[in-house]
Amino acid sequence: MRRFDLALPTSLDECVKILAERGGQAKLVAGGTDLLPQMKNGVVRPGLVVDLSGIARVHQIQGVNGRGLRIGAAVTARDLEVSPAVRAGYLAIAESAALIGSLQVRNLATVGGNLCNAAPSADMAPPLIALDAEAVIAGPKGERRVPMAEFFTGVRKTVLGPDELLVELSVPAPGRHSGGQYLRHTPRRELDIAVVGVASQLTLVDGRCTKARIALAAVAPTPIRAALAERSLEDQPVTPESIERAAALAVEAAAPISDQRGSAEFRRHLVRVLTRRTLTTALQRTSA
Repeated sequence: MRRFDLALPTSLDECVKILAERGGQAKLVAGGTDLLPQMKNGVVRPGLVVDLSGIARVHQIQGVNGRGLRIGAAVTARDLEVSPAVRAGYLAIAESAALIGSLQVRNLATVGGNLCNAAPSADMAPPLIALDAEAVIAGPKGERRVPMAEFFTGVRKTVLGPDELLVELSVPAPGRHSGGQYLRHTPRRELDIAVVGVASQLTLVDGRCTKARIALAAVAPTPIRAALAERSLEDQPVTPESIERAAALAVEAAAPISDQRGSAEFRRHLVRVLTRRTLTTALQRTSA
């Protein structure tokens, strides 16, 4: 690991100023569970590492007067896993956080790191996409918001510019009679990355589905929504038959590859199975 400078900003404005001056050379660090191994192995060689530990806003989980939730980019997976506010109305987020590495890793790994690393298998991406979350991004021109469904642009690539940082995730309240779940399949039960991950979210009014979201991980260069599957569920009661139809349509949205962890055919099978399971659980949770 070669030498690098270290910056310790104590405010968001100070951090943005540093990135404006040296963004092309800089890497941000919060928990370091992705960045430090990459630096050690020579995958990235930053001239400057910017430590976010002194910026209060990126470490907070805050409710927004019943209208949603704000999750700071440096909030740890463990904090999301156990947060009463997250578990009360956004259970799929807590479920995805609980799958990140070991307990020791979850005490360091952050939601921002998981998202900005932009792996196609990122566990926290699908539930945030399914909940219509927005990424709040700060840069020299101020703050901007980007839907999480548009945040990823390719493998290990996002909409973030070199002079920008992810500040927080803004998650709207799902509303009454809403439910969701995140599931993934891995070769091992723990300490592995998803072969396929699926998050589903349903909202019912008078027994009819008014909103459906299905987000898939590890079956395309970026996490994606299964839009046709979503539309097949809306404006009608959700039944086992409609769930099965949506699961089949979700397979059509996937474009998986074959690698050492699973074939493309196996991944398509998993999309169907996990979509069926998450929709079934989401439906059950709408009445909770």
